[in-house]
Amino acid sequence: MSDKIKHECGIALVRLLKPLDFYHKKYGTALYGLNKLRLLLKKQRNRGQDGAGLATIKLDPKPGTRYISRKRSNASNYLDDLFQQVYSHFQSATPDQLNDPEWLKANLPYTGELLLGHLRYGTHGANTIETCHPFLRQTNWVSRNLVVAGNFNLTNVDELFDELVGFGQYPKEKSDTVTVLEKIGHFLDDEVQRLHTWFKPDGYSTKELNELIFENLDVQRLLRRASKKFDGGYVMAGMIGHGDAFVMRDPSGIRPAFYYASDEVVIVASERPAIQTALDVHFSKVKELTPGHALIIKRNGEVSEKPFIDPLPRTACSFERIYFSRGTDKDIYLERKKLGEQLAPAVLRSVGYDFDNTVFSFVPNTAESAYFGLVEGLEKELNAVKVERLIQLGEDPHPKKIAKVLSTKARVEKIVVKDAKLRTFIADDSSRADLVSHVYDVTYGIVKNEKDALVLLDDSIVRGTTLKESIIRIVSRLRPRKIVVVSSAPQIRYPDCYGIDMSRLKEFVAFRAMVALLKDTNQEHLLEETYQRCKAQEDLPMEEMKNEVQALYDVFEYEEVSKKIAEIITPPGIKPKVEVIYQTIEDLHIACPNNKGDWYFSGNYPTPGGYRVINRAFINYYEKNDKRAY
Repeated sequence: MSDKIKHECGIALVRLLKPLDFYHKKYGTALYGLNKLRLLLKKQRNRGQDGAGLATIKLDPKPGTRYISRKRSNASNYLDDLFQQVYSHFQSATPDQLNDPEWLKANLPYTGELLLGHLRYGTHGANTIETCHPFLRQTNWVSRNLVVAGNFNLTNVDELFDELVGFGQYPKEKSDTVTVLEKIGHFLDDEVQRLHTWFKPDGYSTKELNELIFENLDVQRLLRRASKKFDGGYVMAGMIGHGDAFVMRDPSGIRPAFYYASDEVVIVASERPAIQTALDVHFSKVKELTPGHALIIKRNGEVSEKPFIDPLPRTACSFERIYFSRGTDKDIYLERKKLGEQLAPAVLRSVGYDFDNTVFSFVPNTAESAYFGLVEGLEKELNAVKVERLIQLGEDPHPKKIAKVLSTKARVEKIVVKDAKLRTFIADDSSRADLVSHVYDVTYGIVKNEKDALVLLDDSIVRGTTLKESIIRIVSRLRPRKIVVVSSAPQIRYPDCYGIDMSRLKEFVAFRAMVALLKDTNQEHLLEETYQRCKAQEDLPMEEMKNEVQALYDVFEYEEVSKKIAEIITPPGIKPKVEVIYQTIEDLHIACPNNKGDWYFSGNYPTPGGYRVINRAFINYYEKNDKRAY
């Protein structure tokens, strides 16, 4: 993605099912869980670069001893800083003490059997240490302590907040993270109290009562009650003070979660390859958490996957497959290749099947997997061309003519290179624009002046800003006759409200292109009419809302919008013609058959809150209000 956007978050949960002494004997360290958590976070660092945090819980603590430890960092080197702080607690321990798991657990923090880590990508607000997960809800009742971290955005925080106030709470702030923490915490208190009230008349001692609560706490029931009104995309992980843990996934499967369980350990992460690497386990051993289900790990080590909310049609985020998740996952890698392969026919039609005078490349590096697929698609198309040319040579062609046909190949080159980031703080506006345009560099001497077409594959185009201000401007210096920008994702037309920082319509180049077409065709009155329809829906229940913006796009053909986008991203004064080709939504579904969440492209949101967000976003645009739509 040439235009960077903030997105997603990453989680990692580790539950050691054996005593620490087991890991010390088998793996040489009692810090096995902490080391695995570090590796899981390291392998998911693409999911969050604003901060990181972790928390641990020790099982069976003695009263008066510290059993919950937490550390967070928002330093520029957040992961290194986080673990330097954590490991600093072990520097003063002697070799004998480091080799004594019982002593470590009794005397040092971060030696618990239950560990939760988080990587933060802030979609809005300040990047302070207080915004980093995990979040804690602490009391003196061990079974009412709660630690929560997640990858989520909820569209109806106002309603959930009001519900908390209705319960008699006085939340310290109105954010989805604090609201979720307090919502789950409220029902945790209620479930614990219910069990306490149930067992107390039977004359159990306080210690016996606690044990009964630990054993009988129904986490599935707790999550069902807490999440009843959640609207959004989420994976939320929680640890309860006495040792129960859970990871819950939204009923549409919007946000990803995977887990691995053995007789030694349970691991949960946002991405499957992180688990494969950390545990050295086969692809087939890592399971995807079922949408609408929670992985529940009881204090006694019992592991189960249970439903907690009514299921919805699966609409797992397709952007995870296109760009966000790391491409080291087998399925994602193959899907990205397929996205590129499917674009080959459209690309070749654009350049007139002229393999001799077309250079194929990609930008940025995240588009590389799709580019491999495009090359394979080009080779398939070229083979068909070669067959036709060989047939045209007749029954007894000269070997040199055959060789000439067979020697034709796609000109696959590395043309655009990301250069070091240039500091622009001392430059004036015109100089700054010139410096920004040189963020990328190019390979000179490969493109034939005024003769070659240059094809550049990008994995998605959001704003088009980097293309216009940097990439197209710099490659135009190679003097191609034509520049074809190809997106392996469809046109991004609508805001996201489930975890990605894309909420303002004016930032989408596809939206700006549609508005420009309305002006070109004297249909600007449709914007006013759409605004009035959006305003009319403001007071409706979310379940009755619909996307009023879709009708604006329906006025124009898909290719018309692409053509206008090409005009918008063409820098003034360059000579080559610029063309833009987008993936179609239909082909996206073919390439990513199990992740059909396409609301950014289609406007078909998986939850009612999405329709409220798109209508609010349009109202904000029309009223020239720059605030977020949720």
